[in-house]
Amino acid sequence: MYKYEIILYWSEDDQAYVAEAPLKNSQDAIGLWIDTAKAHGDPVPEPKGRRLIFA
Repeated sequence: MYKYEIILYWSEDDQAYVAEAPLKNSQDAIGLWIDTAKAHGDPVPEPKGRRLIFA
């Protein structure tokens, strides 16, 4: 079994729980999830929120 850190918190703005997984390749993971969801006909929500820019 693999163990990864997950940060779970309540978002007042979204009125929902949010889970964050601080992964080194998180953008790759997001892209793979979107590709898989589309391949299975699952809905993909529009992106929203803050975009972090690293120098």
